[in-house]
Amino acid sequence: MELNNDSIIHDDHPMIRQKSANVPLPLSAEDEELLSAMYAYVKDSQDDELCEKRNLSPAVGLAAVQVGVLKKMIAVVVPMDDGSTLEWALVNPKIISKSTRHAALSTGEGCLSVPELHEGLVYRPESIKVRAYDLLTKQNVVIQATGYAAIVLQHEIDHLSGILYYDHIGKPVPEGSALID
Repeated sequence: MELNNDSIIHDDHPMIRQKSANVPLPLSAEDEELLSAMYAYVKDSQDDELCEKRNLSPAVGLAAVQVGVLKKMIAVVVPMDDGSTLEWALVNPKIISKSTRHAALSTGEGCLSVPELHEGLVYRPESIKVRAYDLLTKQNVVIQATGYAAIVLQHEIDHLSGILYYDHIGKPVPEGSALID
């Protein structure tokens, strides 16, 4: 299975606002194939040559609902400032704790499923802890994420509840919030 831009549903599609279902473990072959394809899309989309060749748009995350499947699965590939990359292919991700301090990306957020620009800042908890099954390591994990990685994870987990990033724009800015470049 190979995903590309033609596989992505947009925010005018009613499914994008629906809640996703938990995924039984161990993963079925079908679910493993879908999550692997989602991960490949995100990873490959960070290479300009592959974007051109495979009809991809640059991304750091993708939720199953964005390809028309209402299952709690997300793929995240976040390049870090130090040259490392944080990579997960998560099943049933759940935020189990979050900081009171909030942060937003100074450039705002974007989304493969949202073709129109929605200007504004999205303030989210600056640090979170997520529990999930990770296909890449084939084990249950608890992820402690801060800054950009935490924002990306929250953006993708929001998709699983039918929430889009621009739903957060215009909400009061929590005191002591920071901007991330």
